[in-house]
Parts: sequence; C-alpha cells; structure tokens
Amino acid sequence: MRSFTRSKQFPKLILISTMFFFVLLLIASPTSAREKWTEEEANSWYSKQPWLVGCNFSPSSAINQLEMWQEETFDPETIDRELEWAEQIGFNTVRVFLHNLLWTQDKEGFLKRFDQFLAIADKHGIGVMVVPFDGVWNPHPKLGKQHEPKPHKHNSGWIQAPGATILDDPKKQDELRPYIFELVHRYRNDNRIQVWDLFNEPDNPNHHSYGAGRLKTELQVDRKIEMSMRLIKKSVKWAYEANPSQPITIGIWRDNWSDHDKMSPYNKLAVEVSDVVSFHNYSNLEDVRHRVNLLKRYNRPILCTEYMARPVGSQFDPIMGFFKENKIGAYNWGFVEGKTQTNYPWDSWDRQYTKEPPLWFHEIFRTNGKPYDAKEVQYIKSLTEK
Repeated sequence: MRSFTRSKQFPKLILISTMFFFVLLLIASPTSAREKWTEEEANSWYSKQPWLVGCNFSPSSAINQLEMWQEETFDPETIDRELEWAEQIGFNTVRVFLHNLLWTQDKEGFLKRFDQFLAIADKHGIGVMVVPFDGVWNPHPKLGKQHEPKPHKHNSGWIQAPGATILDDPKKQDELRPYIFELVHRYRNDNRIQVWDLFNEPDNPNHHSYGAGRLKTELQVDRKIEMSMRLIKKSVKWAYEANPSQPITIGIWRDNWSDHDKMSPYNKLAVEVSDVVSFHNYSNLEDVRHRVNLLKRYNRPILCTEYMARPVGSQFDPIMGFFKENKIGAYNWGFVEGKTQTNYPWDSWDRQYTKEPPLWFHEIFRTNGKPYDAKEVQYIKSLTEK
C-alpha cells in the first residue's frame, strides 16, 4: 500500500519539480531584460519624483563599506539617529555604497541588514541610491575587522569594490554577475530604492593615495581603465537583465564635456548606458552651471551625485540653490564627521594635519548632532522648506 501511494504521488512530484525549475529559469532568464530608457521614459519617471536632495551617507561609526554592513559592526542605532538628522533638514534621499565581498561573505545576512537599513531610511522619508561598485581609495579590500582611522587623514580606510585582484581578471569579473543581477532583481520594484548607480569613478587613478604618486599599490592607469570598461559593460547588461523599475546610471566626472565625441572613453560610455545622466563636480557655481548646460544636450534628468568641498569653492550656498532651481538631484559628499574623516581635505594624504581644519572639507554635522555651520544648515532648510 505504501509503495502504491508513493508511485501515485511520483508524477505530481515530477510536475511540481518541473514547474519550480521553469520558474527559476524565468527569474534568471535574460529574456525579460529591459533596454535603456528612451528620453521620454526617463523624463516621465523624473516628473513623478520630488526634487531629490540628500547626501552620500555612511554612519559616523564606519570607516568604510565593510564596517558599515558587516554583522559585527552594523550599527542601526547610529544609522537611525543620523538619518533622523537628515530628515530634520529636509533630505529625502541618500547615496550608499555596498560591496561585493559582503555578498560573498554572508549574502543572506547582508541582505537582511540592507533591508533593515531601507526600513530605517523609509521611516524617515528617505529613499536610497545604491552604489554596488567603487573605484576609489584602497584597491585591496579585506573582510573582517577594519583598521582604525589614520589620524587626521581623509578617507584613510575607504575601499574599492571589487578590488584590483578581481577587477584585473575577466573570469573573476564574470563571477560578480549574481551580485549585480540578484541584487537588482530582488529590489527591482521596491519604491525605497530610487536609483541604481552601478560604478563610482571606476577609472580613478587614486594618484595621491594608492596610485603612482604615493603608495603605488593601484593598478596601472591604462590597465585600470581597460578592465573597468569591461566590468561596466557587463554590470550594465546584468542590471538591465534584472528589469528594474528604477533608473540605472553611472556618473561622469573630470574631463572636457563640450563635445560628446571627444569625451574620454569612460565618460562617453557612462552617458551612453545610463537612463539618467549623473555627474560629480567639486568646483564653483560658474563651472557647475557650465557643466549642467553641456549635459542638457542629452535631454534626460540630471543628478549631481557628488559635490560640496568648501575650501575649493564648492559650497551649499549658492550651488544647492542652483540645483533646486533646475531640479537637478543634489547629493553632497558626507554628512556626520566620523571614522571616514572627510572633514579633512584630500591633501591630508600629502601634508600632516594635527587638528581639524578651520574650514571643513565635507560633512554637515558633528557626532553630537550640532551643525558644523548653523547658518549653512539654515540655508539648506530654507531650500528643502524645513
């Protein structure tokens, strides 16, 4: 009798298993891949968004992406407290950096913590721009306990993703597909995610830190550009295969943008694969206005995903006001002084500081929640109507 029951159920099990297999195929299949949005699709999406205003965010307790997200150092209390300050000044978006090693180390735990972060941000009315890869600072990331900040040095512990060893190997690059595809696919219709910014400054030579001008642990410039371009093309393909409802972008920076055909190969590629145009600028209002006017030729929404470095003329007043007038997304670098020490300038890699600079480079708040510059915060609040 028992063997008869098993034989009777066996076809059902085969049917269920077959159906399950085809569901998995559909989920993983690139046949549902969408293409780059048309200008009309991109502008339709943007017309439904508020003015996106916020910052590049990592909690003051984290020196880098790994310390922000690893189980031992994930700090939801600090994240909650600091995002409440962001809410209070009217920020409605943050740009956050992830890391492929987190996926390798503990995929489910990492996603659980990322979900927790999204819930905290959402509680404060803040959406998220996600950056899975980064080409800036230390090219040799390592899991586990991160070193303590080097005194008075700007971003002394920030790390690249995926890191030089993987970036320099096409086969190892291919192994990153699940990280990008599954991540984007999981959140493809999650309205807490606003934008996928796939790769931050992938061709950055890090000259004065880890590059030829200092530690010399960086890839050769030409090689880094070549391999970054490969990974960009793959990443964009994987992300579009996941069919996200949010836009995909890769930011352009430096270089002359006056003629699209004469732009650097990286900047040309970044614009050509992006649903919305994003850029970095740490210069004065005149240069920002000039760059924005050049980018308007693409007839797509424009987001400035990095700006604000006080000593070099990139300040909230008047640049943030210009961004609001033109509905250009505005993400300043930094929020609360902390272990990244980005209130110190870039040149802290070349000269020794013994105390905080009289004019902060980045950041808005001290760790106790007091503004670095109360008038500056009042200006921000006047623009965000807080």
